Amino acid sequence: MATTSDTPVLDTLAAMTVDSLERCGLDEGTLILTRIAALAAMDAPAISYLAHVDPALKANLTAEQLQDVLVAIAPVVGTARVMSAAGHITKALGFAVAVAETEAEAMAEAGAQSRSKA
Repeated sequence: MATTSDTPVLDTLAAMTVDSLERCGLDEGTLILTRIAALAAMDAPAISYLAHVDPALKANLTAEQLQDVLVAIAPVVGTARVMSAAGHITKALGFAVAVAETEAEAMAEAGAQSRSKA
């Protein structure tokens, strides 16, 4: 099987996610909170949480809701997994904020340059 993409792994993950969303009857918020719980249960790395930052924002989830999920699963998955998940979520959010700030700075700089040329 030949791949025609430069990012076959990411393409596969995206296709799996779309398929999952199409087959799932949960509302967006519940779906993301369920996935966060699953990530915590398997001690997923920060990058896995990063993929859920934008969908969580779009679903209007709050930090309190994310904390509630971690509290709810703590007796099942254990303290170490919950603390690890909290750290990974913090790293993912920090990375997302840094990217957003970089993009905002680039847009502001581009706007300033276009105004100076006018």
